[in-house]
Amino acid sequence: MALTDTATDNATTNAALLQRGYEAFASGDIPTVLELFAETITWHVPGRSPLSGDYTSHAGVLDFFDRCQRFSEGTLQVVPQQILASGDCVVVLCTVSAQRAGRDVSSPEVHVWRFVDDLAVEFVEYQGDQEAEDEFWMS
Repeated sequence: MALTDTATDNATTNAALLQRGYEAFASGDIPTVLELFAETITWHVPGRSPLSGDYTSHAGVLDFFDRCQRFSEGTLQVVPQQILASGDCVVVLCTVSAQRAGRDVSSPEVHVWRFVDDLAVEFVEYQGDQEAEDEFWMS
């Protein structure tokens, strides 16, 4: 099924917005990151680690970001390798790395985003090795 011009335009716009967001996150520019999110965003992190759970709103996402930085002692990095977009859905293939308690982790992840009116309204994370990810963040 072919995408309409509008769906193609949305996909291109949403992919560009996320590229900007990942770059802003990497430089610590969290206000720019939040500009890309609807105030009602839902954020899902699977697993059983202290970071796992559902976060809602800018405040919830800020809490998640804060927890990530505290647990990783500021070493968390998210590097996108590929951004794939179709209509209002964007999939980011990335590598997440961090250090914690003298241990390093570097793991592939898939981030799935849903957009409405040029704002991210939903984020779902899929980890390459859920068990290893949970173990790392719980240690």
